[in-house]
Amino acid sequence: MVAVNSAQKSTNASRDGAEWSAVNSIPLSEEGTSPDGQSIGALVKDATTHLSTLVRSEVELAKSEIAGEVKKAVRGSVYFILALCVLVFSLFFLFFTAAEALDAVGLWRWAAFGIVFLAMLLVAGLFALLGFLKVRKLHAPKRTVETLKETKNITKRRHTEEATTG
Repeated sequence: MVAVNSAQKSTNASRDGAEWSAVNSIPLSEEGTSPDGQSIGALVKDATTHLSTLVRSEVELAKSEIAGEVKKAVRGSVYFILALCVLVFSLFFLFFTAAEALDAVGLWRWAAFGIVFLAMLLVAGLFALLGFLKVRKLHAPKRTVETLKETKNITKRRHTEEATTG
């Protein structure tokens, strides 16, 4: 933002007899170059390239971390699928046991089917527990979150430094 003083607003104002002209922008350096000899355009190009590289590397880091967590989730979900299959097959024994119990006169046949059903429920519970233990180990991509926070803080500091110096 360009500040214009009252002398610059008036085209008739003068300093030592010279007329003031309106200032459209403030030059960043005398010759339009940085102290190390690079032009402003080259510095902007370098900053853009570095920012682009930083963003690409952040995306790659996020991809690699998320891919690892997805693999863990798939391995854990296999146990849930196994538990569901055992439960579905167990239901057959539940219904078969109920039908035999209604029709049975003796205790032994339907009790056997009930014991098989309970055993299958225990197996389903075991698979569900194994799946839960695998899925519980999933974590957010910590390094990506940390580096994004660092990048955010760096850009905030740069912006604050530019605002105070500019």
